[in-house]
Amino acid sequence: MVKKKACKKCKLLVSGNECPLCKTSSFANSWQGRLNILDANKSEIAKKLDIKVKGEYAIKVR
Repeated sequence: MVKKKACKKCKLLVSGNECPLCKTSSFANSWQGRLNILDANKSEIAKKLDIKVKGEYAIKVR
């Protein structure tokens, strides 16, 4: 299993070389916590964290 990297800008967990959300290539291998957003429009957590797209996010990125 490939360990996912967290985008330093938007905290999206990715396995490629470019973040599909913000198009940056700045990643952190050290992150903690996992947050799955299924419906960003209905999720109160997504609203508080300003997440607008469904996906898997890191809670803390170092």
